Amino acid sequence: MNIRLAYLGRSSLTSTGMAETLSLAPNLAREPVAFDAPLLKPLRFREAISALHDVVVSDLRFKKRDKTAYQEYKKNEERRLAAIRSEALKQAKQEVLARQEAIDPDFEKTFQRHVKRYWELRLEYSAFLQRTDPALWRMLTPCDPVITVADDVCFFECFSADESAYGCLTVNREDGFGRSENLQLGTTNVDYSWDLYHNFQALRSYKETRFKVDPAGFSVVTQGNADYREEKIDLPQGWLRGFMQIQSAMGLPNIAVPLAREAVYSILAYLKRHRLEKSPRALRFELLPGKPPTVVLEPWEVRIVSHGTIYNGPPTEPIRIWGRRRLMVLARTLPLASGYTVHLLGTGLPSFWLAHMGEMTLTLGLSGWTTNDWTRGSALDLLMPPIKAGADSIAITGGLLQQRRAMSLPDLLSVTRLPRPELAAALNHLAYAGQLIRDLTSNVYRWRQIMPQALGEAEIGPENAELLASRSLLAKGKVAIEKHEVLASKTRFFGGTVESTPVEILIDPEDRIKRGKCLCGHYKTFGLRNGPCRHMLALRTFATTPATGAPESPGGSWDDRLRRLFGN
Repeated sequence: MNIRLAYLGRSSLTSTGMAETLSLAPNLAREPVAFDAPLLKPLRFREAISALHDVVVSDLRFKKRDKTAYQEYKKNEERRLAAIRSEALKQAKQEVLARQEAIDPDFEKTFQRHVKRYWELRLEYSAFLQRTDPALWRMLTPCDPVITVADDVCFFECFSADESAYGCLTVNREDGFGRSENLQLGTTNVDYSWDLYHNFQALRSYKETRFKVDPAGFSVVTQGNADYREEKIDLPQGWLRGFMQIQSAMGLPNIAVPLAREAVYSILAYLKRHRLEKSPRALRFELLPGKPPTVVLEPWEVRIVSHGTIYNGPPTEPIRIWGRRRLMVLARTLPLASGYTVHLLGTGLPSFWLAHMGEMTLTLGLSGWTTNDWTRGSALDLLMPPIKAGADSIAITGGLLQQRRAMSLPDLLSVTRLPRPELAAALNHLAYAGQLIRDLTSNVYRWRQIMPQALGEAEIGPENAELLASRSLLAKGKVAIEKHEVLASKTRFFGGTVESTPVEILIDPEDRIKRGKCLCGHYKTFGLRNGPCRHMLALRTFATTPATGAPESPGGSWDDRLRRLFGN
């Protein structure tokens, strides 16, 4: 997807005597957004925004050794063979033109293969620049951070370079800022650079600091202005799809685990001093109602008990998450935080870490593991409400949120008068289209357009192929259940055949696939790392759809789960 960014000048920090102004240049290609207020606690803001910066630049993907010299040798070899290749290319073109063959039937597959190769090379080049030329690398990052000015808060959002971590810094306007003299609500991109990050480090408490989203560029003639510049960015589908999936994931039923600051410090300190090259390398949450949460560091089996906090959620078996090195971005929040809350979706699924810092909250969203970015597999798609929202429901919900800017789920139910499952599906659709975000701190849905227009399949890309294939199998009636058992932990075992292929799955009370076995090539190649295969998905849908006569989930319907999550 191609997006247009237009800025007048650069974001900067200017000093005049004992006063400073942190001025952010907004994207002129979007709706006007303005905010101008004194920053009441600049030191706290400096540390929080620096932690958000660490999310922006984080890239923990495996990095190969530098082979620059070897590549130079290969280039010399290529030059020696250039004449031969050129001649061979000319001959091949002549043969193709002479035959006048029709378009290759595999043209689409060939095109997709080359597009994939293009993005692989682009990411390799990005990693090389990150090591050798950070300033140039910053200019090539997918998209500038997004700032939203709302009635009660200002929040900044970003996505990491490796597409596995999401950051959102929310600042309460009443406690974090003074009165704004120039206010215009909305969402826009802001010009961001390494120089601006270094300017953040210069914020001091003894200087009065104003925070300003400068709307001047909207009211002046930019044509011919030396400070005016336009940028056109080709956002990869993976980046967009990942960003949209995280918005949907934030609205899913989850388990909230309170952690004391001392517990998070102990986790980060131990991980900093100890490092493993082999698996297992997970954080295991052991949760008992009425007891302090316990986090176990594998494989050392170091148990960190969060004294001073109590887990009040439902009974659950241990939950494991991976990619724990990404938690190091929380280090700068430790001096400011009064406590943390972790929202868990399940083993190997995304988690959200909230650092509560008085007037500020940093939300760190992590995919199941570092190399499993938000765009891989269909695991998240499986967790969405199993119904499709109607166009009228989407229009009513979207229009109401756009008018009121922020609403809780009970208020939305009361005003829209939509059935709870239908409303949940409408909210999920709007989140996936980039139109709203769920604020986990305030437990409200906020109207926030991540792009100037709603996103669809054309921009984000098609759904997972295995998920589409599973629907086709269901439509053809090629699914049959042969075994069904309800286990003591309220998980259920289903065995059957899908398209004459034996399939077994184990699903939890929330209808999520925990384990499975299939004889197809997808499962033999990937297991469950890239999401369940089409046969498992079809069997799960068939087993959990009331119309098929399958037993009801012990966890209840999505309506029941939403009631437990948000209250009546």
